[in-house]
Amino acid sequence: MMMEEPARHMMGGMMSSPMTQGAMMAATGFAAGRGLLGGVLLRNPLLLIGAGLVAGYLVHKYEKEIVLAASKAMGMGKDFVLQQKEHLSDLVAEAQEQESQPAAAAQTDTPPSQG
Repeated sequence: MMMEEPARHMMGGMMSSPMTQGAMMAATGFAAGRGLLGGVLLRNPLLLIGAGLVAGYLVHKYEKEIVLAASKAMGMGKDFVLQQKEHLSDLVAEAQEQESQPAAAAQTDTPPSQG
């Protein structure tokens, strides 16, 4: 029983990761899409070519919107990274400050040795 708890905790931590959840959702979507469309699209080359043409047409038609959405997402990603960098530097500075305070307090609190 004791060995099961750390394993369960470790697996629960892995399952709550956004990366793991995304991978599981992608795998589920792939399996569902393969079951629904895979038999039809992959076996008939004309439908595969037609689907590619439709996808290409839609990308061409909405190219400006796609570029704007991608640039907006990249800008948001850059802002997020800069914000996280700032938070990390604040945490590091705070940790260094807390490390230096007990060391300084320990030096002033020690009584002089009688020798």
